[in-house]
Amino acid sequence: MAEPKDTARRRAGPLGALLVVLVAVAAYLWWPAAAPAPGPSNQTRDARKTAAAAGSGPLAVKLEALKQPPPPPAGENRNPFRFYIKLPAPPPQAQPAKPPVPIGPPPAPVEQGPPPIPLKFIGTVEQGKKKVAIFSDGRGLPVYASEGELVLGQYRLVRIGVESVVMEYPDGRGRQTIPMRGQ
Repeated sequence: MAEPKDTARRRAGPLGALLVVLVAVAAYLWWPAAAPAPGPSNQTRDARKTAAAAGSGPLAVKLEALKQPPPPPAGENRNPFRFYIKLPAPPPQAQPAKPPVPIGPPPAPVEQGPPPIPLKFIGTVEQGKKKVAIFSDGRGLPVYASEGELVLGQYRLVRIGVESVVMEYPDGRGRQTIPMRGQ
């Protein structure tokens, strides 16, 4: 049976497009590139052999040196490692130099005071006419104190300012100003 012309035309369209695509792919693969392809990163074995043969001339072998007998052992200075170079003896140690004498008066000794007070001043509260400072010792609960009182039984609150407090140890030493840091 003969096919109608419309059916033959419908089949010829996709076949023609496929043929055009195949021709384009073949032309792309066989067409010479505009730039040469990059060479391999390593030379081939044959290229290495030819490069080695071209760069080296005849080897100079000293057969006479091979015929000589080895040197006889030389007692305690004998060295079985022929290519080892004997190091020279270390130089004699010099006498230690005297430390330089400082010029001028000696530095004043640094007095080691009591350790810093480890409290954090976080604010103030007024109860009537009395000002109360709020401290944190880092353990969670705040500690309250007014001027002249002992804080945690270890530190005396001397003065409460607007943005800082002055504290000292109960015996009067180690006076420190602690600024307000908030929470």
